[in-house]
Amino acid sequence: MFKSFFPQPKLFFLSALIWTAVAMIAWYAGAGQWGALIGLGSTPEEAETVIGLGHFTTPEFLWFYIYYIAFTAAFYFYWRWRAAHPWEVWSVLGSSGILFFTYFSVQISVAINNWRRPFFDGVQEALTEEASITSAELFGLLLVFVELATVWIFILVAARFFISHYVFRWRTAMNDYYMARWKQVRHIEGASQRVQEDTMRFAGIMEGLGSHAIDAVMTLIAFLPILWGLSEYVTELPIVGQIPAPLFTAAIIWSVFGTGLLALVGIRLPGLEFKNQRVEAAYRKELVYGEDRAERAEPMTVRELFGNVRNNYFRLYLEYMYFNIFRFMYLQIDNIFVLFLLIPTIATGAAVGFTFGVFQQILTAFNQVSNSFQYLVNSWTTIVELLSIYKRLQSFELAIDDKDLLDIDREWLELHGAGKPDIKTFGPGV
Repeated sequence: MFKSFFPQPKLFFLSALIWTAVAMIAWYAGAGQWGALIGLGSTPEEAETVIGLGHFTTPEFLWFYIYYIAFTAAFYFYWRWRAAHPWEVWSVLGSSGILFFTYFSVQISVAINNWRRPFFDGVQEALTEEASITSAELFGLLLVFVELATVWIFILVAARFFISHYVFRWRTAMNDYYMARWKQVRHIEGASQRVQEDTMRFAGIMEGLGSHAIDAVMTLIAFLPILWGLSEYVTELPIVGQIPAPLFTAAIIWSVFGTGLLALVGIRLPGLEFKNQRVEAAYRKELVYGEDRAERAEPMTVRELFGNVRNNYFRLYLEYMYFNIFRFMYLQIDNIFVLFLLIPTIATGAAVGFTFGVFQQILTAFNQVSNSFQYLVNSWTTIVELLSIYKRLQSFELAIDDKDLLDIDREWLELHGAGKPDIKTFGPGV
């Protein structure tokens, strides 16, 4: 799954995390100001928040582009020297490209959030008796939003197009890897299904799930500092009163609580989904044999096999019922949680400069952070499906490497009277 596309996967991903951490720490520790050495610095007046597309052409942003390209190039040439790989351009540079696309998309969301304050403050002022803002100014601010939204659409479409090609290259790498070893695995039950269907589903899920995971991380990196800054407008929180960085703290605690709660409630789902594939495969296998041999697919045998399918589905339905009760309750409460936090501040907003524009910024930033932390909550059912596919492909690769079965495979075969299982005989499709 991974070594077909990435060079030395375990070391590669570890080094990617370390290199990313080094780049981020260096940036926030002072490297972000090094652009001034080549004329890409700003005066304090120029460094103020820029509204609109100019947000992306400030000297700081231009320096960031150079900084990002330099760190990417160093990482790519290191791995090209250490372990040349036929897919290194797509796996290394392609991964970096996806990160940049996602970062730029998130920064557009930041630019739109910066736009919200002047626009909604203008709306608030326009509703007063002594309004000084004109229709032309409000239309001008709407035009700024249209510009930002247009760029966001272009980046989103381009990113989705690129990610689709990236993931299909990954599927191609897996397909080539498995087919190069086809003689070793062709006798394994379900080999064709693993190579065709599971690699297809793995690629499809990774296309959506992986891009959303990166987006969630990038959103946190961009919006947590914003939420920290906006916390200065909040006087106190209900029940707990005054605490440091109240919005920042509340968003983290609430999101971690929800993620932990639903992960606990749904802890049995991955195993049940995996077993579901087993009972479906056993039922399908008997039906296939029955197409060619009259003595196979007898009513009693088929009834027993379908009974296993039914029992596992009924267990899944019950587990999902418990999971969905907690999931939907949490998500509904989440819709009003930030309003609950802001009620004490809204009541005294005039005294602390809490305007309608600030209110809109807080709602957007809090929801962005909250949704990013809730990535596991919102994607749990898809993650369960991906884990099931991963386990099946892992079993398939154990056969290729002539290694022992996974515990769940061994338990399944022993439970169904196969005795001591031989992975070359039974394979991952049983």
